[in-house]
Amino acid sequence: MCRDDGAGLEKAVIVTEIKHFLDLDIIETADLRQMIDLGLGFKNGTGEKAPLVGKTLAMIFEKSSTRTRVSFEVGMKQLGGQTIVLNHEDMQIGRGETIADTARVLSRYVDAIMMRTNDPDKMDELAKHATVPIINALTDRSHPCQLMADVMTFEEHRGAIEGRKVVWVGDGNNMAVTWLHAATKFNFELCLSCPAELSIPRDEIERALAAGTKVVETLNPVAAVAGADCVVTDTWVSMGDQPGERRHQLLEPYRVDDALMAKADANAIFMHCLPAHRGEEVTSAVLEGSQSVVWDEAENRLHAQKGILVWCLG
Repeated sequence: MCRDDGAGLEKAVIVTEIKHFLDLDIIETADLRQMIDLGLGFKNGTGEKAPLVGKTLAMIFEKSSTRTRVSFEVGMKQLGGQTIVLNHEDMQIGRGETIADTARVLSRYVDAIMMRTNDPDKMDELAKHATVPIINALTDRSHPCQLMADVMTFEEHRGAIEGRKVVWVGDGNNMAVTWLHAATKFNFELCLSCPAELSIPRDEIERALAAGTKVVETLNPVAAVAGADCVVTDTWVSMGDQPGERRHQLLEPYRVDDALMAKADANAIFMHCLPAHRGEEVTSAVLEGSQSVVWDEAENRLHAQKGILVWCLG
């Protein structure tokens, strides 16, 4: 496009598309693959050296974090950039400033904004008004950064995820929804085994089915894991939430233990995004066992997010 410079002369203005990383289901598969490939390159030492020199990432945390904060902060610094950590209580947003105004102001200072919040509407509002890339580091709706690390981890251990069977066992939470998004984008079968009262929102299932995703639902976790290449679960109570007796009663039959893993494929792997509550959603024997890849999964948050950062800022 062209713009008048005020003297009657036209100057060319380059309009660059902002690359937000909000949810897997709204990003092209080729772009997701590019991010994973970039991350693997940084992991194995073949990636570009310090591609983000001079770049600054603002990290907004409205929820507590271990892996997300450390992996983004270390990753950004290893890529040559720097970070600014902004906690909710330290910002004017906690005193009534709007998300829109926060987005506009921060966009003048930094090159990208990462946010971790309960409210997905805040993430959408931030992206609507920001003029720099926004990275979704977790909402109550989804956790796409974790899934990029999970796909990377699966493929390191079991090869291409396309056409394979992944089984989600337990609460139909934001992680389960993001696995559903990943199944659509990476073309694998997802079997969901959740209590009826804690199942994934129906509209998410319908969208996935309409997109041609192979989704199977069953209340029986033993039937679900038959032939599984990967069994995944998550904590029954998110960090900061209050545990409920009713919730635990509903989820008790969905604990991942040795007996359940024995029903999966002999080469099946076990995943958990952590933190884990041993003896609740998973036993220590499984978490520490030979099929568990949770520590590789945690490490790959660092590498996958490097790929995300470079894709957003490249």
